[in-house]
Amino acid sequence: MFSIRRKICIDRMARVVDGLDLPDAVFKTCPYQPRELVETGLRQWLRCCGAAMRDNRIIGMPSHAVDEAWHGFILCTARYTAFCSAAYGRYLHHHPEGGGLPGTAVAGSMRDQLGRTIVAWSMVARPSERCVLWDLDAQVGVPEPWGIPAERVAAIERGRVHRK
Repeated sequence: MFSIRRKICIDRMARVVDGLDLPDAVFKTCPYQPRELVETGLRQWLRCCGAAMRDNRIIGMPSHAVDEAWHGFILCTARYTAFCSAAYGRYLHHHPEGGGLPGTAVAGSMRDQLGRTIVAWSMVARPSERCVLWDLDAQVGVPEPWGIPAERVAAIERGRVHRK
């Protein structure tokens, strides 16, 4: 018997992300402040993941602080599984660099993955919403911040606009 994956509806997925209750346990390993900014980044990341999953893509994580919060969320296994089912209709797996299953599709370089994150953001961004993911680490004081330079974000966004 085959299971049929339902196509991810971006609007429905965004409503689930918006309604997500993130308990303190999610932030146990994420000491960065303000927590509200990290939480905004995590919600934006989860929306990007929905767009990427809809298109069978693997995207890259642009923020160490958000990555820590996402790991905390994954460890709340029942809550995370229920969220994934409601938002995506399937489980959102974590694919750390080099952690994929043998014989599975290669995600490409981290640069490529981060480029796809920018594209995914363009699919889920609300009118005039600013993405906090690109420079969040610098804002919350991560010692060795990740991120994507504003020039690269703008270049990818410009290229995307021209291809529409």
